[in-house]
Amino acid sequence: MRPVVRGSWPLDAEGEQKEFAKYQNARKDLIDRLGGYCSYCEMKIDASLAVEHIQPKSHHPSLTFDWNNFLLACPNCNSNKGKKNIALNDYIWPDRDNTFRALDYQRGIVKSKPNIEETKANRLIQLVGLDKIPNPINTTDRRWLSRLEAWDMAERAKHNLNRCYTNQMNIHDMQDQILDTAKAQGYWSIWMTQFRNDPNMLKRFIDDFPGTCTDCFDTTNHCSPIPRVGGVC
Repeated sequence: MRPVVRGSWPLDAEGEQKEFAKYQNARKDLIDRLGGYCSYCEMKIDASLAVEHIQPKSHHPSLTFDWNNFLLACPNCNSNKGKKNIALNDYIWPDRDNTFRALDYQRGIVKSKPNIEETKANRLIQLVGLDKIPNPINTTDRRWLSRLEAWDMAERAKHNLNRCYTNQMNIHDMQDQILDTAKAQGYWSIWMTQFRNDPNMLKRFIDDFPGTCTDCFDTTNHCSPIPRVGGVC
């Protein structure tokens, strides 16, 4: 899961904190800061990307219009998370922790990594339903299949780039094409996992996906994920 930086509260034309008459009005600012991606499953999505309350407004009405309580969510992650009254410290969060360091991405599967806030990571996976697999009766949740498609696409891209490295041909063009494809599709963590041995591509994924927390990676050591300052992982 991509660690993100929401940034400070947006300002209006007079330099004052924006007041959101409707919390949905924060959507444009969030997309400008974080890109058009679900903050949990990382799917690229357009019209149905929602302003998601980390702590549900039904239990915390004072946070209904609070910028610091907003993330972006696809319909499935938003629906799975629902209105559960959660204790923030029982979970890891993409805006507070280095969630990429704590989660392991495999072909279609998202798991917690051993010994890195494993219990809290598992709670987040279950909270938004990243552990769900396809249901032949209910096909509305396609997140598993979409991750599978992204995994295979990233794997092919990695092989194609490796051939370019071997032949010293069109390397930069291929890198640009891979980055464009990744940004258009989403699933940042899958691309980071597939290209984990290519520090140049890792740095481009980190730098070019808007809102990625660059402080979560050691750019002097192959862009290795490192603990987030102030977070639990």
